[in-house]
Amino acid sequence: MRTMQTTFVLLAALALGGCGGGGDTVDRAATYSPVRAASGPISTACARSERGAKTPAVCSCIQGVADVSLSSSDQRMAAKFFADPHQAQEIRQSDNPRHEVFWKKYVAFGEQAELYCRV
Repeated sequence: MRTMQTTFVLLAALALGGCGGGGDTVDRAATYSPVRAASGPISTACARSERGAKTPAVCSCIQGVADVSLSSSDQRMAAKFFADPHQAQEIRQSDNPRHEVFWKKYVAFGEQAELYCRV
């Protein structure tokens, strides 16, 4: 159980890696964003999250990655994880085949968001 909690925390960190901040003065989110000025459920959840040093550019970058990685319904489900991390655990541990497919896409999304949006 502890390993699963750690896994979720790491995935959330990947998805919100850019929202965590850093000392770099270059705005990589704006430079490497696959879609500039993207808005949607992931961007909104990022902006509302309690993570420090988030910027609109980083949240927009994360949304841009979501736009090319996740369907609209997948984005809505992933956005709920920001407010209720336990729900992610439930999805990850679910025996539902759709949840398994979603989780694989979500993990890939997190990896891509970290790659493109890290500040």
